[in-house]
Amino acid sequence: MIEAITENLQLKRETYSTIDKLVKPGAIFASNTSSLVITEMMTATQRVDRFIGMHFFNPVPLMKLVEVVGTITTSPAVLDEAVKFAASLGKLPIRTTDRSGFIVNRLLVPYLLDAIRALEEGVGNVEDIDKGMKLGCGYPMGPFTLLDFVGLDTTYYIANIMFDEFREKRFAPPPLLKRLVLAGHHGKKTGRGFYDHSDPSNPRALF
Repeated sequence: MIEAITENLQLKRETYSTIDKLVKPGAIFASNTSSLVITEMMTATQRVDRFIGMHFFNPVPLMKLVEVVGTITTSPAVLDEAVKFAASLGKLPIRTTDRSGFIVNRLLVPYLLDAIRALEEGVGNVEDIDKGMKLGCGYPMGPFTLLDFVGLDTTYYIANIMFDEFREKRFAPPPLLKRLVLAGHHGKKTGRGFYDHSDPSNPRALF
């Protein structure tokens, strides 16, 4: 059973507590969370050895990667089953441990936040930082283009979860990100973030 509801720990725990009583004991529970700690959801059930994370990357029809997340109580056989299941869907599974952000977001989120700090400190403007990372590192898109695509509110939410977990500066949301989110500038979905998306064919940098 794969759950993919909103990234709200309390709501997920309530959902798992309810369905745990309805689903047969042998079933495996998997959360599609991208940042929440699997163990905190797992403890709402009576199947701590059959509870995992399966983080499908967005957009799911296009992205091949799935992070398969085991906790300290997950059965190795359950992890093996999840890896086989992901592969049967045509996905490429990787294994990781139950730490907030797992592999990809643990490395990606500090990179995105550091790009915002570089902007705040005057290292370069939005367009130049984006071009620098595309042309200098071979990334398919720059950090600000990616932030607007993912959603500034989503990045802000994930960063806060990871900061609560690790208490390290690299996971702390920069002031500019917080202010943009509070102002409702969430990126492409609201038409405005680090770029103005009023003309989708020609986004205009705002910083």
